[in-house]
Amino acid sequence: MPLSGDLLRLADDVLFPGFTGHTPPDWLRRRLGRGLAGVVLFSRNIADPGQVARLTAALRAENPSVLIGTDEESGEVTRLEVARGSSRPGGYALGVVDDVALTEALAADLGGDLAEVGITIDFAPSADVNSNPDNPVIGLRAFGADPELVARHTRAFVRGLQSAGVAACAKHFPGHGDTSIDSHHGVPVVAQDGIEDALLPFREAIKEGVKAVMTGHLLVPSYDAERPATLSPKVLTGLLREELGFQGLIITDGIEMAAVAGEYGIGGASARAIAAGADAICVGGEHADEATAAGIRDAIATAVTQGLLPEERLADAARRVRELASWAASSGSDGSRDGNLGLAAARRAIRTTRRSTAPVLPLAAAPHVVELAPEMNLAIDRNTPWGLGEPLARLLPGTEVTRLAAGEATGAELERLIGAAAGRPLVVVVRDAHRHAWQAEALRHLLSARQDAVVVEMGLPVRSDLGAVHIATYGSARVCGQAAAEILTGSLYT
Repeated sequence: MPLSGDLLRLADDVLFPGFTGHTPPDWLRRRLGRGLAGVVLFSRNIADPGQVARLTAALRAENPSVLIGTDEESGEVTRLEVARGSSRPGGYALGVVDDVALTEALAADLGGDLAEVGITIDFAPSADVNSNPDNPVIGLRAFGADPELVARHTRAFVRGLQSAGVAACAKHFPGHGDTSIDSHHGVPVVAQDGIEDALLPFREAIKEGVKAVMTGHLLVPSYDAERPATLSPKVLTGLLREELGFQGLIITDGIEMAAVAGEYGIGGASARAIAAGADAICVGGEHADEATAAGIRDAIATAVTQGLLPEERLADAARRVRELASWAASSGSDGSRDGNLGLAAARRAIRTTRRSTAPVLPLAAAPHVVELAPEMNLAIDRNTPWGLGEPLARLLPGTEVTRLAAGEATGAELERLIGAAAGRPLVVVVRDAHRHAWQAEALRHLLSARQDAVVVEMGLPVRSDLGAVHIATYGSARVCGQAAAEILTGSLYT
């Protein structure tokens, strides 16, 4: 039996696909003209603010009420600033400073940038409590490991972002922090004894009036031992809607992730997510084509005809999407910006531990910088620039930089670098050294030869007793590198 046009349009009301290119492809224009509700922008869609503004205007020319979303968390996960690195530190740095007024102001500043280019929903903040330091996908995206701290900064971020007329979206419900598996690749399991702590920031975000919540592809056995949260009526309807009282939009994390699509396929997972209580399907991080978007639409419509998804549930989901679009259309920003706010926040987050009485800092000469670069998770665009060498070279011309990946940090290469750095300061930059045995071994090798070396940790600093001086930036955003360079040289950027 052919699917009715009304049912297909209703299915389009809950889809947020991605696409490729800096302008809307023809298929997307057609779908928007027929009522497609939302679009997600990824790094591949973004060149500069002017281009993004033209792109969003072109999308609205086809559907004036379209919701346009992106993952702009600041810090490591940035889309608007992927070419240069973020001008704002991420959540963990803000938690270290622990100034909720600063967090709110930074989020409002970020919201102003998003609103100016036509983005109406930001998939931020991460409301996850990063209680597991070995977490491979959350880490510095969270505000911290303490539930109360994460809760108050989640509320502040929501207030700031929504004051600029951009809907905030707390993620990844019911909490991705106490996990050791990346849901891009498998199904993380949330321990029962940590679920109440994980839920606290979401409870507080709901009290703050957060407009959207993003599901995590997480198994929460204390609520549902069989289905991950995105596909679980017990988690989305029973817990989030009924117990926590959330009445806003529930949107899925990328539905193509293996944790949910692995068993049911992208279309099957999408239909089951809507049936479970989700209102919108986010897709397109890895499958940004017309066939995928059409396949999801058809799978949702087919699920209705087969009785898997009640049409009333689909209509209710579409209603919530329209309500958020209406809010976005009626909201606005005061347009004020503070271009120095992010760097000021990064400076305040720096923590320095001195283990030597020798006058190591400020650096007396241009150093040799060795950056140990791990492979990052899929939430972080691999082309996002990071590091210390570039900002340090601007303050100390003549700075040399060597960047090594896992297979390149061999004993012979490290010995060569030790020789090359003879007679000049040595700075070793790491990123989550505690999670990468090769980084820890390379660091041990370098420090055994150069006890006067400075260690700069641009990930999560589990140890601060490494190097003559240990500098923790709590982030690898551009401004975090700038702030660390200032510490090393004893000077400020102007």
